[in-house]
Amino acid sequence: MGKKLTTRAEDYSKWYNELVIKADLAENSGVRGCMVIKPYGFAIWEKMQAGLDKMFKDTGHQNAYFPLFIPKSYFSKEASHVEGFAKECAVVTHYRLKNAEDGKGIVVDEEAKLEEELIIRPTSETIIWDTYRRWIQSYRDLPLLLNQWANVVRWEMRTRLFLRTAEFLWQEGHTAHATEPEAIKEAEMIMNLYADFAENHMAVPVIKGTKTASERFAGAIETYCIEALMQDGKALQSGTSHFLGQNFAKAFDVKFATKEGKQEYVWATSWGVSTRLMGALIMTHSDDNGLVLPPKLAPIQVVIVPIYKGLDQLEAITEKVLPIVESLRSRGISVKYDNRDTHKPGFKFNEYELKGVPIRLAIGQRDLENGTLEIARRDTLEKSSIPMDEVIGTVETLLKDIQESIFNKAKAHQQANITTVDSYEEFKKVLEEKGGFLAAHWDGTVATEERIKNETKATIRCIPIDVKEEAGQCMVTGKASPYRVLFAKAY
Repeated sequence: MGKKLTTRAEDYSKWYNELVIKADLAENSGVRGCMVIKPYGFAIWEKMQAGLDKMFKDTGHQNAYFPLFIPKSYFSKEASHVEGFAKECAVVTHYRLKNAEDGKGIVVDEEAKLEEELIIRPTSETIIWDTYRRWIQSYRDLPLLLNQWANVVRWEMRTRLFLRTAEFLWQEGHTAHATEPEAIKEAEMIMNLYADFAENHMAVPVIKGTKTASERFAGAIETYCIEALMQDGKALQSGTSHFLGQNFAKAFDVKFATKEGKQEYVWATSWGVSTRLMGALIMTHSDDNGLVLPPKLAPIQVVIVPIYKGLDQLEAITEKVLPIVESLRSRGISVKYDNRDTHKPGFKFNEYELKGVPIRLAIGQRDLENGTLEIARRDTLEKSSIPMDEVIGTVETLLKDIQESIFNKAKAHQQANITTVDSYEEFKKVLEEKGGFLAAHWDGTVATEERIKNETKATIRCIPIDVKEEAGQCMVTGKASPYRVLFAKAY
């Protein structure tokens, strides 16, 4: 499998980059800032999609698809929205190429200039609300609860696989409601849904909260978020849900007739998670040996490696293994029997350890004679010998235990790295020496928030949903503060 990974302690960033590539998750492409997601990485993303998609549909949402291209004029209709995305937009100006006059290659045909430039979607609020104007006429058309799975482009200059790329995959929900309370309830419900998915599927503990005014989504009245903490003490925003008020409805003139026959603007939300969740998954659980995957998202939950000399032994082992494979699959467990004769067992052990397969079973000639096999769990690297007739029950129990165990480990790390600080000096010291979330008083002003960000590179990650009223003084200005907010350095 080549040389070992750089350790997390040695260089966390390098460890992450190496792991993404060596575990066959993704690689950089020929297009600057864009990635190729490889089959193993995409298989994890597909499991994420499937889990989230079911949760969306169970809460009444439907999938649709809207265009990749958005007319430039749409963006100018909502002022704060265009201001928020203007610097990240990729723009299509022409629709045709031609052969160069000197015969050397292909050039843009200057006569094929578009009448209006098209923006490659950085997000779809504008094109969707232009569409909703045609779909929504009456209160009977509401609520409209749609989601789309798509790609978006945000022209990032400094990129990192999964965490920040110029093009990435995501889902974006866009809903329309008759009343303000309904829309707020939707935005909060989605935040809770995202937290449920992160904790119960990804085994990633998160803190739910709202963003400050300067950190809100462009065009939103309120942004709800889930924040995760990585092993290096940095935070990662893992999902956002936005209450958009009537901003987009007014910008695109989306009105509906109420039961009383009055014309009113609808209320809106939008929400999304992206392939950034892959980065959260990797950095929350993995170790110096490679990936550690929660069983619910692992493409291969169990791998079986035969240890043999000669075809006769392999045939005897295979005869015993195939019923186990069949039985596990009938219980919805994904299993791979790796009987390749091109690689030695040691190579296979390293490969599946690197790829984070939760459970490895190994069976050799002595196991056949004793009616046993070796079972190893990826999260703790513990190995034991068990009777062959107990393998199914043991695997089922172990998969549940691994899912819970890695969540509990991550939760313990999160809790151990939430530090309450009262002075700015203490804040800077803890941030430098320990990192993690810092609970501190802030005076509520953008100026103080900006000063802290410029001087320490820490941002307010969220105002926790369950924040407790606690009168205090801002650690920077000494002005009154009603509660503590969570700061951290972040990806």
